[in-house]
Amino acid sequence: MSPIRAAAGWLALLLLVGGCSVTGPALPPAELAGYDAVELTEVPFYPQQRYQCGPAALAMVLDWSGVGIGPEALTELLYIPARRGSLQPELMAQARRQQRLAYRIPGQPQALLDELAAGHPVLVLQNLGLSWWPVWHYAVVIGYQPAADALLLRSGTTARHRVALATFLRTWQRGGNWGMVVLPPGRVPASAEPGPYLVAAYDLEATGLLEQAQLAYTAGVERWPAQAGLRLALANAHYAQGRLEQAIAVLEEGIAAGAIAAANYNNLALLLAERQRWDAAEAAAREAVKLGGPDMETYRKTHADICRRRPGGCAGADRSPLAIPHPPDS
Repeated sequence: MSPIRAAAGWLALLLLVGGCSVTGPALPPAELAGYDAVELTEVPFYPQQRYQCGPAALAMVLDWSGVGIGPEALTELLYIPARRGSLQPELMAQARRQQRLAYRIPGQPQALLDELAAGHPVLVLQNLGLSWWPVWHYAVVIGYQPAADALLLRSGTTARHRVALATFLRTWQRGGNWGMVVLPPGRVPASAEPGPYLVAAYDLEATGLLEQAQLAYTAGVERWPAQAGLRLALANAHYAQGRLEQAIAVLEEGIAAGAIAAANYNNLALLLAERQRWDAAEAAAREAVKLGGPDMETYRKTHADICRRRPGGCAGADRSPLAIPHPPDS
């Protein structure tokens, strides 16, 4: 693998790969105390040959997750000749094309060690050069040795490269603290946060992988039962596949768990109206209007449409909500 050395004027190309060098130490944060030793020996190793730094690193985490693609096929899909490297967004997009959840972890060392403790290898970007003379390099972190203050990496042509934790943190920081995990849909990253996880799951749906997205939404709802966005996404996925009752249940259970959002009440009202459950539909529509927000006109229209379709119309505006649990102080 030949290094890529970019001058200071190339800072816009912060997503490229490169070779190897040594950087100075930095003290690891005290917050890392307490993590146990771990080594993910089942992660395959593919030497990062010329122009295969990104593809080989991605192949390692993809094949660990069960894909079985290897670096050669990925090189043709990812390598950009003009830049002699692979871009981070393309690595994530290619992981999705292989029906995997691609999640960028928070840029803290604790997040990286949380993933290792959960058994997830982490693909990282390092700058092994200097801030003004970068040498970009992708590697896969597979282990942590607290007694030696070291990490274990699949890196370059070395299957088990041990690097001082302080040195790694310095090179990782100069790479923007960028790292991602690649997981089968239905498996939630250990360091995941609800908002970014919802985006990662939706990216599967946007790629056309509705079944995989539904698995990811379901796992997210199990992890965060009161997360309104995940509830809405899962309900919409059920509805898109003709599972109306499941969609209703997801929203009703979410509201009972505290997933309170006007959009969720509005969609629930529409679903209930399809089932001609008029009391509950009207109550949900009025809750959406009560919560309001930027889509208030949509919620008012839903309520008006339900009142128009309901035999006998709706009761007065002071009618108490029915059948829709609304936790206090929400």
